[in-house]
Amino acid sequence: MQKQVLNRPEEIKAVIPFGDGRELPFNRPLVMGVLNVTPDSFSDGGKYAKPRTAARRATEMIKQGANIIDIGGEPPRPGAEPIDAETEIERVIPVIESIRKKSDIPISIDTYKARVAEIAISAGADIVNDISALQFDQAMADVVAICKVPVVLMHMQGNPGQMQQDPHYDDCVGEIRQFFRDRIEFCKLAGIDKSKIILDPGIGFGKRLFDNTEILANLETFKSFSLPIMIGVSRKSFIGMINPTDSKAANRIGGSIAAALLAIQNGANIVRVHDVAETVEAIKVIKAIRVEI
Repeated sequence: MQKQVLNRPEEIKAVIPFGDGRELPFNRPLVMGVLNVTPDSFSDGGKYAKPRTAARRATEMIKQGANIIDIGGEPPRPGAEPIDAETEIERVIPVIESIRKKSDIPISIDTYKARVAEIAISAGADIVNDISALQFDQAMADVVAICKVPVVLMHMQGNPGQMQQDPHYDDCVGEIRQFFRDRIEFCKLAGIDKSKIILDPGIGFGKRLFDNTEILANLETFKSFSLPIMIGVSRKSFIGMINPTDSKAANRIGGSIAAALLAIQNGANIVRVHDVAETVEAIKVIKAIRVEI
């Protein structure tokens, strides 16, 4: 097995521990590589729907510098139809098992279903990335608490099927802050240690263009929780709204990198991206010219 050195122990300032002794440090920006194993992904058109192809893509992202691989079997795009747990399990488990045979890189399972999360953790996943912040499946909190895995709590207004149908906020950043406050308290009552929580404001999930840009400009607001912040801006539609020259998601690389770098400068600890090599390169260049990130 190829061992991944996340960081030297003396450099680690803040970490999330995994159950097997590995740690996820947050003294530097982390890149989470997106691996959608669906036949109808908005960003890649289902390129990695087959387990073998998906596993090869994961290996490629690891070589490119990804710190985490995020595997999702159900596309949460606006208007998407939900799939059953068994279909999702059939899509993600062979990929998790294949990656785990070759590498100990942290694996995140992108799901809101407790059964999928539980089986994924048994197969080798380390993190639960729940777009519903443990709201869609009442059993999910128990899975996270019992398995003692880190969990990403994402904010979303509504559900994937209708989240972009006229979303509205009186105070977007303030309302997300209150949402995080409530969900952190819920986790505490459910037996989930606060040290295991990662916050995601949910760019593009029930948000208008103005909401997305306001969130990115005010990420420091969420640092008051003293928890890691994850941001997913990669190839999202708000980039096409700002620069409407090409409607294809895969062509929004420049805007994706710009938004990711801004997010890091404003306090994000993890950026969730499709274009790993390009994002890693951009981060290295910014650091090399002594820009604080």
